[in-house]
Amino acid sequence: MLELAARPETWISLATLSAMEVVLGLDNIVFLTILAGRLPRDRQPRARRLGLAFALLTRLGLLFAISWVMGLTRPLFAVLGHELSGRDLILLGGGLFLIAKATFEVHDKLEVEHAPAAPAPAAASRRGAASFWAVIAQIAVLDLVFSLDSVITAVGMAQELSIMVGAMILAVGVMMIFAGPVGDFVERHPTVKMLALSFLILIGVMLVAEGFGKHIEKGYIYFAMAFSLAVELLNLRVRKARAAPVHLHGPSEAQGPPAAT
Repeated sequence: MLELAARPETWISLATLSAMEVVLGLDNIVFLTILAGRLPRDRQPRARRLGLAFALLTRLGLLFAISWVMGLTRPLFAVLGHELSGRDLILLGGGLFLIAKATFEVHDKLEVEHAPAAPAPAAASRRGAASFWAVIAQIAVLDLVFSLDSVITAVGMAQELSIMVGAMILAVGVMMIFAGPVGDFVERHPTVKMLALSFLILIGVMLVAEGFGKHIEKGYIYFAMAFSLAVELLNLRVRKARAAPVHLHGPSEAQGPPAAT
């Protein structure tokens, strides 16, 4: 281990793989933000932390079971001439789930009127607990889908298991730091939340295409997401500038300084 840490290429590989894992975790953060946003504000940080902890455990579990993961690429059966593997089925299921979930959330935000309810404290507590663990269960299921590409990428970029484990721990640590601010920002701006839901639909379509063997470079998806987010941030600045209070000048300022006598 000490000999491995003394090599410069070890640290270069760790930094490169950590950065790649953070990029591959962007879709995970978006999904985590949307799901946690359905919970009361005081429960959202805990849900985000548990969700990312599950993501780390899922990735490490898949990494230590890498022979099983690679076995998922073997064809199981064919549909209309296209062979489907276990990995394809997981991607198809995850993609369809993302599309359905994001579409439901869009409908809920646009069409459903949420009347304020005042249930009894005990009933509210039980309902809140059930809702919390339902959100965590959904996060855990999607973590499996999002972790597959991360693990396969890690195996392709690094040879040492310790480097892969270290990179994943660092990446999830970075995501834990930024998941809170990202989630709070999305919750404060409804238009950004709709944009995030659109990203989830886009990612879901990409996963379904991957499941049918149509590879789409993630760089295109991330560029579209970054460009759309940049445009929306400009819109937010414009709206904020228009909403700024108008400062009126007093008579003395309007007429200029008094003439010298």
